[in-house]
Amino acid sequence: MSLRSNRIKKGLERVPHRALLYATGIPRSELNKPFIGVATSFTDIIPGHIGMRDLERFIEKGIHTGGGYPFFFGIPGICDGIAMGHRGMHYSLPSRELIADMVETIAEAHQFDGLVLLTNCDKITPGMLMAAARINIPSIIVTAGPMHSGLLKGKRLSLVNDTFEAIGKFKKGLISEAELEQLELCACPGPGSCQGMYTANTMACVTEALGMSLPTCATSLAITSHKRRIAFESGRKIVELVRKNITPRKILTRKAFENAIRVDMALGGSTNTVLHIPAIAHEAGVKLPLEVFDELSRTTPHIANMLPGGEHFLEDLDAAGGIPAVLKRLGKLLHNTMTLSGFTTYQIAQRAEIYNEDVIRPLEKAYHKEGGIAILRGNLAPGGAVVKQSAVNPKMMVFEGTAKVYNSEEEGMKAILNGEIKPGDVVVIRYEGPKGGPGMREMLSPTATIAGMGLSDSVALITDGRFSGGTRGPCIGHISPEAMEGGPVAIVQNGDRIKIDIPKRRLDLLIPEEEIKKRLSKWRPPRPKITKGWLARYAKLVTSAGTGAVMKED
Repeated sequence: MSLRSNRIKKGLERVPHRALLYATGIPRSELNKPFIGVATSFTDIIPGHIGMRDLERFIEKGIHTGGGYPFFFGIPGICDGIAMGHRGMHYSLPSRELIADMVETIAEAHQFDGLVLLTNCDKITPGMLMAAARINIPSIIVTAGPMHSGLLKGKRLSLVNDTFEAIGKFKKGLISEAELEQLELCACPGPGSCQGMYTANTMACVTEALGMSLPTCATSLAITSHKRRIAFESGRKIVELVRKNITPRKILTRKAFENAIRVDMALGGSTNTVLHIPAIAHEAGVKLPLEVFDELSRTTPHIANMLPGGEHFLEDLDAAGGIPAVLKRLGKLLHNTMTLSGFTTYQIAQRAEIYNEDVIRPLEKAYHKEGGIAILRGNLAPGGAVVKQSAVNPKMMVFEGTAKVYNSEEEGMKAILNGEIKPGDVVVIRYEGPKGGPGMREMLSPTATIAGMGLSDSVALITDGRFSGGTRGPCIGHISPEAMEGGPVAIVQNGDRIKIDIPKRRLDLLIPEEEIKKRLSKWRPPRPKITKGWLARYAKLVTSAGTGAVMKED
């Protein structure tokens, strides 16, 4: 077997290299084995990652059992929930690019033969996948698993619905300060990614649907023996993948991406996948236009009613059979693609069982006829915009309202908390796109506060920023071109009328075309919010949300 790692350990000229390797403690007997890099995003500050030290041990055991030799290295991570609503959120989406670059750097510098990528949360999982596609050496993803639901007085709790939305409830006097404190203490009981189909868990499901993690990995709960066994098997499997030279681009085909999008639509996943899936496809050399999401959404029933828009937790989906059961339900809507497990998509589906007909409904009894996400266009979003339609009240699927315009998330949040937003308003938060933010901040705090105040059925929010997977209601993000690029959202004024028509996939500013042209001709870009540090460089190189907010390469 020809190994990449021979470049650092074979031949007379590699005497110094071997000396350094021996300094790490590697026995001479292990030198001829495949060198496996294990990228771990363990950190003490992200709940989804605090349990990774345990999984690292089992990955290590699996690699040794499979006949490889592991080398661990650290990758940073950001908790979007903690970074939310302040300067920290500018760094979240850009960290995806940093993660991909760091994995590439370490893997290429040390010429690993294969990679195990231990991840869990929002931008870390897509960053790891982007790196795997870019480097294209045998790689396997291990997602650390969802968090168990919280529990208070017999009621199950989740982070978004019971803390972020609780802010609005408290502001309206619907809950007391004591109740708010109890929710803080009980909503997140321990390790794992947030309990609903928010971005972290959506991306875990996408990863499994792509065929880049072992079956049931996405929904297998954190700190369980099942998750340990998956970690062990992933460690063992990577050595097999190296020996068979099964690389990510053999798995990450156009058909695999279409399967992943269908699973995403069936689950009603996070709108952030419209950023991440195209970015991963870009690294894999696969063209994936924005329209593909809408085409597949129109023909994929929404069969799992997951939080935040629905009622079920990730633990419910896992108990119902997990992603293999979803594949089984979707059946011939999917392509029969290769996965790194050794089984094809159809074989995984055939072996699966569905244990709960309500959590994973039959296609003919779907919660909605169409999938979770819709792509809107119109004179306000000629480059596209994204909405999680499965989380929108039917009466708000078509909505016309009056613009209330804010040039930052902070301005918008202040107005919401001050009671300035009334039924019939369309909150416009702009200059929060990839360039304008910079970093395309999530608007979970504004959307959750609107929902908590009972306004999600009478108020819409649109932005060139993005939303957390925890967002529900008529919230439209990723408006392209963004305001900082001179997109039409930059010239919306207070009092303008805006129409949202999700069934017709339209987002329009209801003023004459001549007035739009006149306003655009007078528009000048504002001074960037951040002018120093790597975010300033990021703002110069990042592309629009409509292309996955990938970095320019020339």
